[in-house]
Amino acid sequence: MKLLTPLADGLEAVLKHVLVALMVALVGAVSWQVISRYVFSAPSSWTEEVARFLLIWVSLLGAAYSTRHRAHLGLDLLAQKVTGKAEAWLHGFTAFVIVLFALGVLVVGGGKLVALTWELKQTSAVLGIPVAIVYSVIPLTGALITLFALSPASGATTTDPVLGGES
Repeated sequence: MKLLTPLADGLEAVLKHVLVALMVALVGAVSWQVISRYVFSAPSSWTEEVARFLLIWVSLLGAAYSTRHRAHLGLDLLAQKVTGKAEAWLHGFTAFVIVLFALGVLVVGGGKLVALTWELKQTSAVLGIPVAIVYSVIPLTGALITLFALSPASGATTTDPVLGGES
């Protein structure tokens, strides 16, 4: 899995900047909504939908970023009690389950959702943009989670020989 590390490192660097830009846009949209509603007494119609779509993208891409650093949600009760080969096996099994979910649900299921909404030409209520564009983050996140689960960052908190040594 060490062959994936340079690719994962590059994508992580890009993802970090994308997440910052999306968060800035999200804060800007919500701030404009508050200002336009309470200061100008003329709420904007587009900000709520933009904020919702940005939150979806930030949440899902943030989950991929968290996977890279093994900061995703998990039950560490068992992980705290095992060491050595059992710990390596547990991390390998966890990565397997994450990859299975990411590929099966996010990539395949999300890809079908994107294709269906594109085929039906479904658009958002206010902005009128294809909803498939918003949903496209689902299979993208699945692909990133798969890559990041197979190639955890060097700053991750555990040692995992199954996934490529120290991570």
